[in-house]
Amino acid sequence: MAVVCETNAGWLLDELSLIKGWYEAMGEPPTCEGQENTRTVYRMKDELFQLVRPYFSLNLSATSNQNTAAPSDRQDNAPPAACKPVRKKRKRANALNQGELDALEYHQKISDLILKGSQVLIQEGLKNGLLRAYTQNEEENCKVISEVCVRSSNLAELCNMTKELSTLGVYEHTVNIIGSDQQSLESMDWLSHITENRSEWPQVIQLMGEKYLIPPKTSFLLSDVSCMEPLLNYKKYGIIVIDPPWENKSVKRSKRYNYLSTLEIKQLPIPDLAAQNCLVITWVTNRQKHLRFVKEELYPHWSVRTLAEWHWVKITQSGEFVFPMESAHKKPYEILVLGCLIDDMDSTAREPDFNTSPIPQHKIIVSVPCNLHSHKPPLFDIVLCQGRFSNHQAKPQRLQIILCRN
Repeated sequence: MAVVCETNAGWLLDELSLIKGWYEAMGEPPTCEGQENTRTVYRMKDELFQLVRPYFSLNLSATSNQNTAAPSDRQDNAPPAACKPVRKKRKRANALNQGELDALEYHQKISDLILKGSQVLIQEGLKNGLLRAYTQNEEENCKVISEVCVRSSNLAELCNMTKELSTLGVYEHTVNIIGSDQQSLESMDWLSHITENRSEWPQVIQLMGEKYLIPPKTSFLLSDVSCMEPLLNYKKYGIIVIDPPWENKSVKRSKRYNYLSTLEIKQLPIPDLAAQNCLVITWVTNRQKHLRFVKEELYPHWSVRTLAEWHWVKITQSGEFVFPMESAHKKPYEILVLGCLIDDMDSTAREPDFNTSPIPQHKIIVSVPCNLHSHKPPLFDIVLCQGRFSNHQAKPQRLQIILCRN
């Protein structure tokens, strides 16, 4: 379980321990006779979750001191100020636009809830040792190793490769089954085919010369968003988690990754993938335009009824918010919108085949975020904490749609 502590406000998560448990409990099977007691065990790098300092802090005095530093404090190889071209910054109007006013109003509404709820959970984390202050040497070591880990990821290149695939005229519905036969692994086509790891141990596959570890008892589809046909004939899902690459001005300017338009997001075949009483969870940025779109346009289009808004609060290893709550731009929390599929005929929730518990409003999830870009915490343990599926004999199938930013 990822849940370390639960209060009336929400949950404190230890995602690193959860991931370690997935792989330490199950290693590769022995390849030769007489090796029954040997196995390969995989571990997540601890440094990916060792965030020791906030991303930035509101320290006006420090900023002022930097701006007034004496010339002798500058590096020797820095060119004189006179040699640098001077760019005039456009003055920003003091008045907030409507989007900023909406965001400020929303923040004022939920800030007390987040502050009070997080305090209890963070104190519990400090008490049980999950959270702690780091020494200066540990901070420097974590920073260097984390940067190396992040630079080593080639997932963006993998996503670009899937976008270059031509749309298939006739969809292949065959499912790749990963086994112990290395020859069959090499001959498998991973793109636009569902791949299953039915075994009790992780499996390693190679894509573009890189190795990827597939957890036990999982499956995936690697494809462009327009080629989701194989999923429609595969399974129905009781929980669907969606993480769209939302459009915003900074992304447009920097061109760091491609985003999906609201029309493209609406075209995701969620109703066709959902089982009865399916719980749909969508990650949303703090931009109120996106939140309104999900609740007022996207969910009604999918025949999903909004149940609750939760917040993921991101903290450092010492329990500080990753961004100041008073920051005018970045906030230390993200929004999750939870909904349930409804019947188009009578606009009521589909009759469930098992008893469910109601989803509470305004819960918070507190955790140290992973250094990998846009990585989100696991939600399934939290849903189980609600008892929503406690009367179901088998765990519901879960689908996570990660629309990659590349």
